[in-house]
Amino acid sequence: MNIPLPEASRRVVAAAEALGLALAVKLHEVPTRTAEEAAIACGCDVAQIVKSLVFRGKASGTPYLLLVSGANRVNEKAVAAHLGEKLERPDAAFVRETTGYAIGGIPPLGHAVPLATFLDEDLLAFETVWAAAGTPNTVFGIAPRTLAQAVGARQISVR
Repeated sequence: MNIPLPEASRRVVAAAEALGLALAVKLHEVPTRTAEEAAIACGCDVAQIVKSLVFRGKASGTPYLLLVSGANRVNEKAVAAHLGEKLERPDAAFVRETTGYAIGGIPPLGHAVPLATFLDEDLLAFETVWAAAGTPNTVFGIAPRTLAQAVGARQISVR
């Protein structure tokens, strides 16, 4: 049986196609909201999961997207040094307004507004990483360098 993708995932596929990427989105019966859940569903190491985390510049209000390995926690002070301003964690409404997606399903591309994007250099250790595809139970696999190039992400250490 071929179940159609949710509308949010279709938007991710369309955004990827606009960037020259062909994504194979997988719809899971189990949640993939957290890195741990996604790793179990994808049958991979948690470090291969891409967490799409939105932060806001404390002084500028600029939204930043950090594509982080599922095994890592963001050292906000270290990342702030890269960005030149302190970071704050925005509320869910800001994240949805900025990305067009709810927390737990935020993809690394296809957002409501352009985002300055940074890729955790630890993701580059893998041939394939898995990222949310717009919902809490859809994901897609992609080479991390391909993803970084497509979204214009700068590679940084987030630790």
